[in-house]
Amino acid sequence: MTSAAKRAVNRLNARSSTGPKSACGRAHSSRNARKHGLSVSVVVDPRLSKEIEALATEFAGPASNAEIDQLAREIAIAQIEVNRVRAARYQLLFEAMNDPEWDTDANRRAKDRAVIRSLRTAGPFTPMSQELAEFVYSCPRGPEKFALILESRLHEISILDRYERRALSKRKFAIRALDHARRRSR
Repeated sequence: MTSAAKRAVNRLNARSSTGPKSACGRAHSSRNARKHGLSVSVVVDPRLSKEIEALATEFAGPASNAEIDQLAREIAIAQIEVNRVRAARYQLLFEAMNDPEWDTDANRRAKDRAVIRSLRTAGPFTPMSQELAEFVYSCPRGPEKFALILESRLHEISILDRYERRALSKRKFAIRALDHARRRSR
């Protein structure tokens, strides 16, 4: 059993570890859920409601009852969620791949350091050497660029993967429930 003194210390510790204290930190953490909008249910979006109903009608088939209609709607919702996550992942990677000047943060810092080093040694009015200019204006291309983008966006991609796994799991269980309901109704 926990003593009164230990409970008081635990309460004091809990009060001091309840999130960000500064206004800037609180503002930043308040935007966490709005980063990509995938935590919002697809049912809330009126544009997606029509798509959900069309898919649900297709999944339910012509001879369906209220239970099968509801289960088909759950499958449709899960499928739309899967589509949204995949579109968000595509957008994340496409924007970076489509940017001709994209480079990693580490490469940008290295380029900045090289320019500063050149300015300090040669002076601000001395033209950049050819090899320094090539280095500063170089950007990764092709498969190397894609690999660097994947590496730099790994955290965001892993978050999207969790959303996708959750939506795929919802869809799988909804499909099983629909199959079970159809077997029962025969």
